[in-house]
Amino acid sequence: MSIRKIVHIDMDAFYASVEQRDDPLLRGKPVVVAWKGNRSVVCAASYEARAFGVRSAMPALRAERLCPQAIFVPPDFSRYRVVSRSTREIFARHTDLIEPLSLDEAYLDVTENKTGMPTATRVAQAIRKQIREELHLTASAGVAPNKFLAKIASDWRKPDGLFVIQPEDIDAFLAPLPVGRIPGVGKVTEKRLAELGIRTVGDLKAVDAPILEDRFGHYGLRLYELAHGIDNSPVVPDRPTKSISAEDTFEHDVSLQETESTIRCLAERVWNASCKESRTARTVVLKLKTREFAILTRSHTPESPPSSCEELTAIALSLRSRVGTSPEQRFRLVGIGLSNFRGPSEQGKYPKATRQPELFE
Repeated sequence: MSIRKIVHIDMDAFYASVEQRDDPLLRGKPVVVAWKGNRSVVCAASYEARAFGVRSAMPALRAERLCPQAIFVPPDFSRYRVVSRSTREIFARHTDLIEPLSLDEAYLDVTENKTGMPTATRVAQAIRKQIREELHLTASAGVAPNKFLAKIASDWRKPDGLFVIQPEDIDAFLAPLPVGRIPGVGKVTEKRLAELGIRTVGDLKAVDAPILEDRFGHYGLRLYELAHGIDNSPVVPDRPTKSISAEDTFEHDVSLQETESTIRCLAERVWNASCKESRTARTVVLKLKTREFAILTRSHTPESPPSSCEELTAIALSLRSRVGTSPEQRFRLVGIGLSNFRGPSEQGKYPKATRQPELFE
């Protein structure tokens, strides 16, 4: 089997960079792309703002405290989509195997490329050069034999960087990395791995697959493969988004009424993520987990899809009113999801979504 050549392209601080490109007065300034307000979250931050600790998905109020001199710019997703289409036109000059992850990043399989360049590194260099010269933006790129490694590599020399992981260097590169760099390893999984004495990818590689499977189920086998640098997932062009969701676990169990502020925050996170998509979600889902770990879900598919964050929030809160529980019931988790995505060309009646809990599985 021939070795794949995968490139992961990640636009640098995409929304903020587009704003700085289009408005010279913003260049070199700490720019925060967000609606300013008590309940807003950050969509993107320029590298000047990131120097103060501002990050995406952070509450806008906290961003303002961290960087009082930040310039807040409301997001313009229609403009970002236009720029995103231009980047994909550049990608398409080199390969038809393009898997967009969002408006600002994509995987490219250049094992065979259209321009006849001898290496994936040359292709990545050409793409970055074309983005800089034609769009006046910068992109970082990772080159590796698979998607897992290419995504890690693209983050290695950000911003405006290129990093290549050769097949013979995989083990040496992965071994010292903290396990948190593996996709899907969040704080909870990282803590469970630490309980087994596993803190680096090298530690993880030394654990037999049956042990990981016993402890983490099917994901344990995935961890085993990734620790060995194995990722056979292909680049899938135009993979449609099935759902977008966000959830939060409370530090202490709360009543149904006390979930409102978290629902508002989660709705904004989901809305911001959905604005990166070219297709529109029709169905809104609310998920609640009780103190006893029972999962309750409610969903609604309106006649027309939510057109704003405020509308999404209103639907989510109305779904909460359909949860019939006693006043004494307490909840440990709440989640918001969007599903039933459709594009402009997809006609017909939009069916009600079913089996909504899968949004959060």
